[in-house]
Amino acid sequence: MWQIGVWERDEGLAERVSRLAEGCSALVRACGHPALLAGVELDLLVVSPLAAGWAGAGQLSCRTALLPGGLPALTRALPAGTVLSYGASSRNTLTLSSLDQDRASVAVQREFAALDGRAVDRQELVLSWSGRSPDLLLAETGVALLLGKLPAEG
Repeated sequence: MWQIGVWERDEGLAERVSRLAEGCSALVRACGHPALLAGVELDLLVVSPLAAGWAGAGQLSCRTALLPGGLPALTRALPAGTVLSYGASSRNTLTLSSLDQDRASVAVQREFAALDGRAVDRQELVLSWSGRSPDLLLAETGVALLLGKLPAEG
């Protein structure tokens, strides 16, 4: 069973991750501070764009972390085997290549391994977009790909 931690500030990301994990053998744990996930061997840690409490990140243990780009201090402090980032910079693993009023194009900039070990290739995904936070859309897309699923539209 995969252990998935979602570190957020009540943006609803944990609920969306739980829905994505349906049908997978996974336990999703949500928290507002990383100390609440200390001592748990996580297969995946998902960090929301509004997460706070970076000082506790060094206490975590995860195989794969998905976090907002542009946070070098968190990236250095987080003990993770693989770190994937999302955001506006071309240096991030997942970025938006275009966004209009009802569609978003998400670019996977680099190949990475899903939790089951299968390769996720570089690609562009066109998804419907309802106006929610682009960073949350990127985080959800990353989770879907890590779980071996194509992101659901909408």
